[in-house]
Amino acid sequence: MADYKDIVGSKVTVVATNPDVPTAGQVWYNTTDNVLRYDKGVTGAAWSSGGNLNAGRRFLAGAGTQTAALGFGGGPPVVDNSEEYNGTAWTEGNNLNTARMKLAGCGTQTAGLAFGGASPANPNLDNESEEYNGTSWAEGNNLNTARRELAAAGIQTAALGFGGASDSDDSESYNGTSWTEVANMNTGRDELGGIGAATAALAVGGHPTNANNELYNGTAWTEVADINTGRHAMGAAGTSTSGIIFGGNSGTAEAKSESWNGSAWTEVADLSTAGNGGGSGNAAPNKECIYFGRSPATAATEEFTAVGTVAVD
Repeated sequence: MADYKDIVGSKVTVVATNPDVPTAGQVWYNTTDNVLRYDKGVTGAAWSSGGNLNAGRRFLAGAGTQTAALGFGGGPPVVDNSEEYNGTAWTEGNNLNTARMKLAGCGTQTAGLAFGGASPANPNLDNESEEYNGTSWAEGNNLNTARRELAAAGIQTAALGFGGASDSDDSESYNGTSWTEVANMNTGRDELGGIGAATAALAVGGHPTNANNELYNGTAWTEVADINTGRHAMGAAGTSTSGIIFGGNSGTAEAKSESWNGSAWTEVADLSTAGNGGGSGNAAPNKECIYFGRSPATAATEEFTAVGTVAVD
């Protein structure tokens, strides 16, 4: 009896579990449930309203996913508030030890990492790091270079911080204990977007209004395809081969979203409300992400959902 590879071709992979982050056009046969599936990318995508933050703000950071997000910091005025999202509503959590805005964040709702930014004690540049365990924040080791308006990628125990004011090209890697300087970006920038993991990260856009992007492979940064609309202070999520950016400032507040497939950017559904400086759950895949807060200091949350993977009847 012919199998699926005979019928459909060699591009069909046979797996026991579905891939975590399939790429657009990928086809596979799952031997556990005996279903043939393919990924439609971000077709049929749309943004919809979610639950509002308890405290409206901008210049905050985020971690987690659409159904388990963490938002922290922001302003003005500078705040130490943290909030957790369950896919429906935000609940206030324990505060950061140091109030700050224009900081970076990554990780998950129960294992988040906050670093850098601008605090009342250090209004221009801050180097402090904090780790969240789902209950409280604990101080970690400091960045080597204090900065604000930087980007983050990765998880609490394996993170990358890069860029920052003023137009920094510095990058640092975090192993859960200490920060180590690594290769610099080719183009210094601040208010950029960060996507991916500590050894597979994407730096997107930035200030000044920039369309340039770079990919980090754990050793060096390489320039990749430009975004269609240069911008800074945008939200970002996904992986280095399957990412998305949204909102930002291109000289005016942006509503545009763009999806990345590892080689090119494609415009997808616009945000319902244009804005910049919001937080995003950057652990989310590009087909299901979240954007919360934004300028001017709003409490609004938007959720992005795409068709993604479908089963073949």
